Amino acid sequence: MSLPVTEVERELLHTRRVRYEGYKRADGLWDIEGHLTDIKNHDFHLATGVRRAGQPVHSMWLRLTIDRKFNIVDAVASSEVVPYPDGCEAIAPAYRCLVGLNLVRNFRKSVRDLLGGVRGCTHLTEMLAGMPTAAIQSFAGEVKQEENQKPFQLDQCHALETSTETVRRWYPKWYRKEKTA
Repeated sequence: MSLPVTEVERELLHTRRVRYEGYKRADGLWDIEGHLTDIKNHDFHLATGVRRAGQPVHSMWLRLTIDRKFNIVDAVASSEVVPYPDGCEAIAPAYRCLVGLNLVRNFRKSVRDLLGGVRGCTHLTEMLAGMPTAAIQSFAGEVKQEENQKPFQLDQCHALETSTETVRRWYPKWYRKEKTA
């Protein structure tokens, strides 16, 4: 179900798109790529000049290469369109510090510690927040789970809390009457 139609007239001024794609590689690793764009529907005046309507203000990329246990084995960032040329792009190599982190164990906190504020690019760092779930979705159906192992997604959101009707119906083996602490 989409959002209800607004009754107030409005004008679209800005579109931010963030796209994630997961690739299974021939070497057994996985690439999770993110692409962020910001586009104005009007001419936009920056300190560095005018961006014409429809031209991106930002076009930035991230690629994390991970193993089956969600460990980051390589990280690459690229900023192809930025508002401050010769400034924004310089931070891309800093994203190599992600190598060695795990996407599902304290990842977001580690990212804040390593790349928060002036240690990173606001836009690239924000994009990292969606990488864990993009990886999990990419693995869905590809990485087999042990029969007696609790499915990863249980107790990760309100619908799949093990005390819900949803779990009772679709994962009866893991259903519990008590609410998770």
